[in-house]
Amino acid sequence: MLNQYPFELIKLPYAVGDLEPVIDKQTVEIHYGKHHQAYVDNLNKLLAEKPELQGKTLEELMNSEVPAIKNNAGGVWNHDFYWQEMEKPGEEMLPENLKEKIEKKFGSMDEFIKLFEANALGRFGSGWGWLVKDEKGELEIMSTANQDNPLSLGKKPLLGIDVWEHAYYLKYQNRRAEYVKTWWQLVNWAWVAER
Repeated sequence: MLNQYPFELIKLPYAVGDLEPVIDKQTVEIHYGKHHQAYVDNLNKLLAEKPELQGKTLEELMNSEVPAIKNNAGGVWNHDFYWQEMEKPGEEMLPENLKEKIEKKFGSMDEFIKLFEANALGRFGSGWGWLVKDEKGELEIMSTANQDNPLSLGKKPLLGIDVWEHAYYLKYQNRRAEYVKTWWQLVNWAWVAER
């Protein structure tokens, strides 16, 4: 993946239908092929007119003072992350080292999941729910609006759920809670632990 202009749509680490039945094939085709692609295309179009920014990374562009550049760079980065953190349902178990860290911070996996879901469901409108590592290396649950990203706040994303309607509406309609609860079946815990 190029981390400088011109940016490219990442290749999915699985086939578009592999996230079924949790996320249907049509949603992946539209979310990845239309929404994610639009962020890439829009960012490249904006940067074509700003050669002074073309050498910057996505992470640097997410802090741009130009709102359109910031939003599209965040859209590219967040979606690159989202597709990579998932895999076919039921593929992975939670690595023990990550489980221990989560339990130490939140008390139990059940409590962590409950807090993470409440955070994601509490995001008004469009945005993301995150598990991050803060500046001190501590785990924290947070959310961001639109295509904002925890990196801009000095926090490292470990796990993130897209709660924009385009991530779930074809299958779940207005049932965001059902999407959030079912989404856990897709998490690639080994990938999260590696981060």
